[in-house]
Amino acid sequence: MKIKKGDQVQITAGKDRGKTGTVLKVLKDANRILVEGVNVYKKRMKPRRQNQQGETVSVPRTLHISNAMFVCKNCKKPSRVAYRFEGDKKIRICRKCQAAA
Repeated sequence: MKIKKGDQVQITAGKDRGKTGTVLKVLKDANRILVEGVNVYKKRMKPRRQNQQGETVSVPRTLHISNAMFVCKNCKKPSRVAYRFEGDKKIRICRKCQAAA
């Protein structure tokens, strides 16, 4: 999986196409990510106690990793991620500008 927690991503498909956000959580086994401010749905909560009112809460949902694209910090464009070895270290690089990601 080439997208990590803390990366900027741009949504490429779905109702939030074109929006950008930061990755909050990565679910490797399901190939899904949770992005801040994207794919937010409303959920109605029932009152739990006697005098409590019901409410509507905004809940972020995960989306498939194929619907998001990494945004390079250097060139500010969505691109794919590649890997390069420098000595003993494996670093991520942007495919468009070849800068370290």
